Amino acid sequence: MHAREYVYLVVLSAIWGLSYVFIQVASPLLGPALLIDLRVLVAAGVVLAYIAASGQWRTRFPDLRSRWRAYFILGALNAALPFTLIAISELELPASYAALLNSTAPIFSTVLAVSFLSAALSRRTSLGLLLGIVGVGIAVGVAPFPLTTGILISVVLSLLAAGSYGIAALYLHREFRNVPPITISMGQQLAAGAMLLPFALVEVPSARFTPLAVEAMLGLALLSTVLAYLLYFHILQVAGPTQALSVTFLMPIFGVLWGHLLLGEPIGPGTIAGLALILVGVQLVVGLGRRSPGPPGEARLVAEAASEPGAH
Repeated sequence: MHAREYVYLVVLSAIWGLSYVFIQVASPLLGPALLIDLRVLVAAGVVLAYIAASGQWRTRFPDLRSRWRAYFILGALNAALPFTLIAISELELPASYAALLNSTAPIFSTVLAVSFLSAALSRRTSLGLLLGIVGVGIAVGVAPFPLTTGILISVVLSLLAAGSYGIAALYLHREFRNVPPITISMGQQLAAGAMLLPFALVEVPSARFTPLAVEAMLGLALLSTVLAYLLYFHILQVAGPTQALSVTFLMPIFGVLWGHLLLGEPIGPGTIAGLALILVGVQLVVGLGRRSPGPPGEARLVAEAASEPGAH
């Protein structure tokens, strides 16, 4: 990559790490379902406007129309369900821990690939899975805050969100291999927005549309979704998927950092040790940095798919 792409990579990681702060601020004020529905609908509207303005509508719309069921499944697994679970979990869980737990998505996708696709499980991948599990245990077990029932339920919800990303990666790998990323983005956001609308309407009467809540929602939609996608796609086109996947390792670091700096969340030894083990585990699973990687196996391809946009 050139120097500009390295700058974009850091900015992208910082923006995706900041998304957990936006959710922490806006979810209690607007409600989890309403916040996420506004996020995906605003983001989808911006992407639609771009596609229409750039004259791509005729090339994008036929795929959306012919495979709308597939987009609804992807929208549920890769946006509506995990986004909402994270927003619910952050009613109790610190933003830094939501970011930390979400970084386990490639580990979940690998377990699912091994279970359902008969993918090979190498020693390296097995060690990565073990380290990731141990890392989560240390991060939660030695957390610098009381482990109340609400916190533990939120941890489970965050891990379920990561698991949903893992299932979505399998589906994305199977159904959308040759679809342009911007079409996938538009389709899944529109589908997620439609699915969440009934739940969002239920939360409207109790929502508090304070300036802070609106700013956080717009930051989540415009920065963490639209701008982040544009940066990711640029890095993907210029440097390829391996370099783009570096965001998987930088994002949770920024998530923990933003939670500490902006929300005053504590960083304890368990946070650092757990995050380090999770990131080493993800590195072993995804396989970045191999000198002679050879043809990527099915499990690695699916793990890489779980690190693509949408899981933040």
